[in-house]
Amino acid sequence: MFVLLFLVVESVRGDTVDDLLRSAAAADKEGQYQKALDLLDKAIATDPKAGAAYQLRGLTKFKLGNIAGSIADFDKYIDLEPKQKARHWQRGISYYYAGRFDDGMRQFEGYQTVDSNDVENAVWRYLCQAKKDGIKKARADMLKIGKDARVPMKEIYELFAGRLKPGDVLDAAKAGKPSEDKLNERLFYAHLYLGLFFESEGDAKKALEHLTVAADHKIGHYMWDVARVHRDLLRKDIKKK
Repeated sequence: MFVLLFLVVESVRGDTVDDLLRSAAAADKEGQYQKALDLLDKAIATDPKAGAAYQLRGLTKFKLGNIAGSIADFDKYIDLEPKQKARHWQRGISYYYAGRFDDGMRQFEGYQTVDSNDVENAVWRYLCQAKKDGIKKARADMLKIGKDARVPMKEIYELFAGRLKPGDVLDAAKAGKPSEDKLNERLFYAHLYLGLFFESEGDAKKALEHLTVAADHKIGHYMWDVARVHRDLLRKDIKKK
């Protein structure tokens, strides 16, 4: 799965920078993104080589809707920590929203070398290629995934592969007797990827419906912010039209 990365600060130098990063992470967790951004700006001013600060600031900028700014900070982080390049799926998502679809495809292809069992990675590469080359080509070139045990990831993969319908994803998410928390998480991912699926199919109205529901199923993961940011961007786009 898309694992949350780089949130534990271990390599920064100096207590002052460390304190700023911890305070920024706490503000971010509370949804105080502007406060987190201000703290991270101070951390970077204190130590311009504090890689973790750029990573955290990139995440925060994305949450504030600053896509280009998030990419710039992710790039700087990777310059400072080149071993993290392949696994940096957050940068791939930012590339998608920036319209840099070739770069996004390459990023997700790199992540495949880190984890070949992640349906989300295959879907995001599909989304980039669908924008660039069309659905038929994206479906033909879809990354092969091993076993992703999360429900309903198998059904989400089959949906994008053209072998299942949207209702099958929701049925899978609701199947069995999951706890309330587990059902909330399942429905979040189901509606997030249904929203992305409908957008790739050119149905902005259905995409917004599902992304709105996804954002209502709040989970403590970066992907919830992706759903929220996408919902807000799509609302603005539809309103303009």
